[in-house]
Amino acid sequence: MTNSSLPAQAAPDAAVRQAYFILRFAFTVAPIIAGLDKFLHLLVNWDQYLPAITNRLVGGRGHELMLVVGAIEIVAGIGVAIKPKLFAYVVAAWLFLIILNLLAIPGYFDVALRDLGLLLGALALGRLSQKFD
Repeated sequence: MTNSSLPAQAAPDAAVRQAYFILRFAFTVAPIIAGLDKFLHLLVNWDQYLPAITNRLVGGRGHELMLVVGAIEIVAGIGVAIKPKLFAYVVAAWLFLIILNLLAIPGYFDVALRDLGLLLGALALGRLSQKFD
């Protein structure tokens, strides 16, 4: 290995590390904000993302279910901050469930597609965490 190849090798490692920290930050902050907003409804009325059948299955307590969802999202975000190697995959699985939920609601397929992108980002964080966590 020559000295001239060292800077070329260091640059990709720095970029990969930066990508890891960007994804870790995003998957810490976004779930916590979304989870908190399930209680506050400042961003959106989250109850609209609950299919009617699910609301019926929980005896009309869909709003209470969404509060549980919010608590889970907060825990997931904190988990990514503490142990991304594990919780990146928890977030990915959670996003998969959200996608299935959204596919049960006509008119939200675009949001499901966006969440597929987020799921892939969470998987990328999980892979990067194998090296940096």
